[in-house]
Amino acid sequence: MLDNVDLTQEQVALLAPLAQLMISTVLLVLAILVLRSVSARFILKNVTTTELRTKWLVQSRNALALLLILGLILIWGEELRTVALSVVAIAVALVVATKELILCLIGSMLKAGTSSFDIGDRIQIKEYRGDVIDHNPLTTTLLEVGPGKVSNQLTGRVLTIPNALFVSDAVVNETPNAKYLFHVISIPFRRDHDWQGAKAAMLEAAKREVSAFAEEARRYLVRFSTQRGLEPPSVEPRVTIQVPAPEEIHLIMRLPVPSTRRVAIEQAILSAVMEGNFSVRKELPVNGQPKP
Repeated sequence: MLDNVDLTQEQVALLAPLAQLMISTVLLVLAILVLRSVSARFILKNVTTTELRTKWLVQSRNALALLLILGLILIWGEELRTVALSVVAIAVALVVATKELILCLIGSMLKAGTSSFDIGDRIQIKEYRGDVIDHNPLTTTLLEVGPGKVSNQLTGRVLTIPNALFVSDAVVNETPNAKYLFHVISIPFRRDHDWQGAKAAMLEAAKREVSAFAEEARRYLVRFSTQRGLEPPSVEPRVTIQVPAPEEIHLIMRLPVPSTRRVAIEQAILSAVMEGNFSVRKELPVNGQPKP
C-alpha cells in the first residue's frame, strides 16, 4: 500500500508542472479573447469609416494572434526545446541507421540522372564485372563475366550489388557505342625468351586481321576525334614494351577493331603468337660474346 502511495505522489509531482502550464495557457487564451472582444467593440463604436474600420479590425486581430503565439512560446519554451532536441536526436539516429539505404537511393538517382548504363550493358565497378540484367531503386543485378578483367565468358553466377557503390566508385561501361574502337592486347614473356620474334609475329598477325577494314576504321576514328576536338590518332597496329619486373617483359599491342569483333580478333592474334615457339630459352651473350 505504501508503494502505491509513493508512486501516486511521484506522478502528482510530475504532473504538477504540466498542470501549471495548462492553466497558464488557458488564462492566456482567455485574456486574448477578452482583448479581442474589447478592441473590436471599441473599433466598431469609435471608427465610422467602413474601410478604416475593416483595416483596424484585421490589424488588431493579427496583433492579438501574434501576441498569443509569443505567449505560448514563453509558456511552453522549455518543453518545446526538449521536444526539439528529442526530434533532432531521433532524426540523427534514423539517418545513421538508414545510411546505406539512403546511399542506395542516392546511387539510384545518380545512375538514372547520368544514364551511365542500361539493361544489357557490360559494366565493371570495383571488383564486380558483368552484364546488367535488372536494376531497382536499391540494387543492380549482374550476370558475372570472368574470371578477371580480361575474360569475356559468363561464369554462371548472379551478382546483386547495392546502388550505394555508384556514389563512391567509378563505373566502367564496357559496352561499345562506336562502330570502331581501339583494343589493347597484353602478352607476358620472360626476358630470356624470344620476345623480339613474338613482337614481329604480333604485328604481322595484327596487320593481317586489320587489313580488311583499316581504311574504313581510319576514316571513322579521324571523324570521331575531329568532332570532339581531339588530335586524330594513328590506326596502325603498334606494340610497346613494358618491364613490370626485372625478369619480365610485357608486349602491349594497340590496334583498331570493329566493336563487335574485339574478342575474335584478340583470339586470332593470340593464337598466331602462341603457335610460334617464342618461349624457347635463348642463349644470352656473355661479356659481349654469344655463348658457345
